[in-house]
Amino acid sequence: MGAEFIPKPSENKDDYDLSGDCEAAPVILGLLPAALVDHIARVDLSILSRIPGEPGGSFPVLAEELKDILRQVDTHILSSPNDLPPVKTIAGGSVTNTIRGLAAGFGISCGVIGACGDDEQGALFVKNMSFHGVNISKLRVKDEHTGQCVCLVDPLGNRTMRPCIATAANIQAGELKREDFKGSKWLVLRYSIYNLEVINAAIRIAKQEGLLISLDLASFEMVRKFRKPLLELLESGNIDLCFANEDEAAELTSSGEQVARPEAALDVLGKYCQWAVVTLGANGCIARYKKEIVRVPAIGQTKVVDATGAGDLFAAGFLYGLVKGLSLEECCIVGSCSGGSVILSLGGEVSPENWQWNEDFGRKILK
Repeated sequence: MGAEFIPKPSENKDDYDLSGDCEAAPVILGLLPAALVDHIARVDLSILSRIPGEPGGSFPVLAEELKDILRQVDTHILSSPNDLPPVKTIAGGSVTNTIRGLAAGFGISCGVIGACGDDEQGALFVKNMSFHGVNISKLRVKDEHTGQCVCLVDPLGNRTMRPCIATAANIQAGELKREDFKGSKWLVLRYSIYNLEVINAAIRIAKQEGLLISLDLASFEMVRKFRKPLLELLESGNIDLCFANEDEAAELTSSGEQVARPEAALDVLGKYCQWAVVTLGANGCIARYKKEIVRVPAIGQTKVVDATGAGDLFAAGFLYGLVKGLSLEECCIVGSCSGGSVILSLGGEVSPENWQWNEDFGRKILK
C-alpha cells in the first residue's frame, strides 16, 4: 500500500487554527454557495407522504414549507437509542460533510469558500467547522439568514432531505477571487441548478489556478429535473472526478421506462472525467480511472442507523486516497470504510469512536 491508512487526527483542539487564518493554502477546498445547518430527526414513514417531493431525495423547499416540516417532525419523531436527543443540529450539506470528514478524520488540510448568515445558525456552522480544523478564512459572514435543511431519517436508516436556501446568505459569482483558490489542489462541488452561476465561476477560476475539480451529483431529483445543464457541465471537460449514487446514475443514463445499469453511468462519466465513481449502497461501488475499472464490495457488516452523509464520507475517503497516491481500488476501500463509519450514528458527522472503528477496520483490510 502506498500510504498510511488514516493519520490519527489531533485530539488537542488547541493544535487547530480556530481563527480560520492559515498561511498555507488548504490542500482541498469546498465550495459552499450557501452554508447549511442540518436538523436531523428519526421519524416514522408516514411523514414522508405529507411533505413536498419524493422520499429519499434532496430537493429545495421554501421557508414556510421548512417551518411546516419542522412542526410535523414533533408529531412523527421516533425514540432514539441510548436516550440521544431526538433532533440533532449540526453544520450540514454534502460538501460540508466531505470537507469536515477530510479534516477531522484524515488530517487533510481543508478549507471552505462561501457564505453564511450573521445569525444563530451561522455561529453554529462556524463553531462546528472550526472545531474540526477546517479553515474558514474564506467564508463570508453576511447580514442575512443561514440556510437550513431538514434531514428525515426513517426506521431503516434511509434519509430524505429538504433544504431551504431560497432566502439564505449566499456568495455571488463576482465575489470569488483568484486568491481564494491559489495554492490549493482540489475543489469539491455539489451540483445544483440554483447555484450554477457561482459553480461555473468557481470552476473557471479554479482551473486558472490549476486545481482539480470533484463533483457530486447531489440527488436523483436534481439530476432528473436538470439533466441537460448537468450534461453540459460534464461535457465542458472541467470535471476531473464525479461521484454518483445508484439512483443518480440511473437518472443520468435511463431513457423512458428502461433503467440503465450503473456500469452505463460509469461509461458516460468516464467520457468526460478522469475518475468516475458510482456507489451502490450495500453492494459497494464501481469506479473508473481512464480505462481501469474496479468493483469493490461494501466494507463490514454494520447496522444502518442513518444513511445521511454516507456518500459524502465515501468521497472524503476516496479523495484522501487520491491525495496520498493510493491505487484506484485502495481509494474505493478507504472510501467504503469512511462511508461505513458515518452510518453508525445520526447525522453526517462521524463521532470519535466511529472514526476509531474506521481506522481499525481500514488497517485490517489494507494491511
